[in-house]
Amino acid sequence: METLDIEIEALQRMRSRMGEGFNEAVDIILAMQGRLVIVGMGKSGIIGKKIAATLASTGTPSFFVHPGEAFHGDLGMIRPVDVLLLISNSGETEEVLRILPFLQHQQNKIISLTGKLDSTLAQHSHVVLDVGVEREACKNNLAPTSSTTNTLVMGDALAVALTVKRDFQPADFARFHPGGSLGRKLLTRVSDVMHKGALPICAPDASFRDVVNSITYGRLGLTLVMEQQELKGIITDGDLRRAFEAQGDTKLLRAAEMMSSNPLTIAPDTRFSEAEAYMREKEVGALVVHSAQGIVVGVLQIYGLKQEAALV
Repeated sequence: METLDIEIEALQRMRSRMGEGFNEAVDIILAMQGRLVIVGMGKSGIIGKKIAATLASTGTPSFFVHPGEAFHGDLGMIRPVDVLLLISNSGETEEVLRILPFLQHQQNKIISLTGKLDSTLAQHSHVVLDVGVEREACKNNLAPTSSTTNTLVMGDALAVALTVKRDFQPADFARFHPGGSLGRKLLTRVSDVMHKGALPICAPDASFRDVVNSITYGRLGLTLVMEQQELKGIITDGDLRRAFEAQGDTKLLRAAEMMSSNPLTIAPDTRFSEAEAYMREKEVGALVVHSAQGIVVGVLQIYGLKQEAALV
């Protein structure tokens, strides 16, 4: 608990020191023509990588550069139009200071995150963000703990402030996270996940055996009843069982007598999240996918929903 108390107090102290420098840093980043390049050594570098990742995923083009690698060739990655976010708690980290002459020659804007406002780094920065702490949470006051927490939170504050300024919306976030749950929810369309190609189809006068074969070989648990490319109905596993229980003798049964007429359909460009909500509302496990011209182009299934419900 003491560790948490120390770090919370450090954050509160940092918050009380927030001034116009923060707004100035946000304005510099918003106005930049290039990317935000984050540089830090050791634990500051690890925090810097996280800050770069957060910024990049929330609409600010950014990447991390290791100061040692930068001094040995990677400075070529930094263009004059880029803005630098340099991280050093002491403000005297040698590897970070060594790249200052290059940045000054290119006239890059420099924002520093440091705990020492009179340090060499602070004196050579356009904007200084104070992330200093009175003491680390470490018992020996040595291991970077409170200071790295402050730095991380300051990076988060910059990222969030920039999203507000840019009016960054969930759809924008999803574009940078297509593999995440939000990306799938907002970007995935029915056409991306539907079954297409050789769909199971039978005619209205197909026998019970033919319907069973169509469902079996189609492996979707259903078959579409079609007549001259026009959708007449749909037959699911559940429809087969109900027909068998009602008739007993299925020799004379035909597809038209077993099918659910007027099956629920959906457009291929519908968002998958909307389709899922619609299926849950209707308590069905499958939808027929119709093009704008009324042509069947696929079948959407979501396992776990009620696949045996009547699709009417």
